[in-house]
Amino acid sequence: MVKITEQLIRKKSEHNELIISTLEELSLHQEDIEKIEHIQNWCRDLKILLLQSNLISKIENLHKLKKLEYLNLSLNNIEIIENLEQLESLKKLDFTLNFIGYLQSVENLRDNYNLRELILTGNYCANYVGYRNFVIATLPQLHSLDGIEIKRSDRIIANREYKQCRRNIIQQQIEQQMKRDEQKIRIAREQQETANENAELTDDEINDKFWKKNSEHCPETRVDIANQHRKNQNNDVEVKKEKPKRRLFAECGRPYSLNEPKLEFRIEDFDDRIELDLHVYKYLDTSAIDVDVEPNYIRVTVKGKIFQMALNEEIRTSDATSKRSQATGHLLITMPKLSFDSTNLKMAENDAKTKIEAHKKADGRKSTVVDYRNIVSIQDEKIDESEVPPLI
Repeated sequence: MVKITEQLIRKKSEHNELIISTLEELSLHQEDIEKIEHIQNWCRDLKILLLQSNLISKIENLHKLKKLEYLNLSLNNIEIIENLEQLESLKKLDFTLNFIGYLQSVENLRDNYNLRELILTGNYCANYVGYRNFVIATLPQLHSLDGIEIKRSDRIIANREYKQCRRNIIQQQIEQQMKRDEQKIRIAREQQETANENAELTDDEINDKFWKKNSEHCPETRVDIANQHRKNQNNDVEVKKEKPKRRLFAECGRPYSLNEPKLEFRIEDFDDRIELDLHVYKYLDTSAIDVDVEPNYIRVTVKGKIFQMALNEEIRTSDATSKRSQATGHLLITMPKLSFDSTNLKMAENDAKTKIEAHKKADGRKSTVVDYRNIVSIQDEKIDESEVPPLI
């Protein structure tokens, strides 16, 4: 049995920023709900309430919804129309494919003076002789019944034949109620016999037998089908194989490369560094991203999914940086290489500058530092040997 909880309603109110007190529309269809509860206390501003395709057997706990205009209860297990008198704003009411046999219960809608559309298609009562005339005469505020417009001539005929029609409806209701009582007894007996037979069968045999047997069209059958579906789903979860644990490293310790979040990326290898441009989702909050830089691999965890890449060269983890673009959401990770020693290069440049300054200041004398990079070759020139003194 599925209950209406605050968590369920908040889940269905994403369009209203998860605020339930100001909800105007709520859809709780196909949730296997069996009882209407809490909605009128948590969502008093509702104008549209969709409860189709559930297992609701009784209309209750809705009288505080003074603004409700549309109520959809199709495909449920309702057998009588009740407890809707105080929904003064109600304009449309849908009971398609329920089990309403007590047609006189539409008289409980006389005080809903704003009611304009009523749908009873697929109920027992829709097959009664005089059904349409009885409803039209009972509810003069209606504009359409079962999607068919009510004309002035239809209303005149219905009012003229109302007394005789009502007597016929009462007789047909009694016959239907007798059939329904017999059906309840028969189904209860069959359920007991089935329970005794299933005691010696396996779950697979019980499931196969259930879907092959002929079933009656009644509320009990819908409940049984829902329970069997739920049981199969639970069994599927139990027998489902566990996902193999992810392996991040080989037995030898070598890191694997993997891309669980299936993100696009670009990696560039420069002389002094490695850059990884990871195309992270633009609107993903940065708090959902974790970056781990190790000497021989980089790991980025995005919402619990791992992107890992093995590196060909060792890097200096202490100097690695990560930046994220506000425009695209991309994550840029810069990792300096360990083989490229930029610190020593800067020290050598600083030593050269220091020596030059020391030469300039030494003993107050001007000193010249020779820049060997500017040395050029000298071309041979003719020399006047007469001016050269003789060797002694």
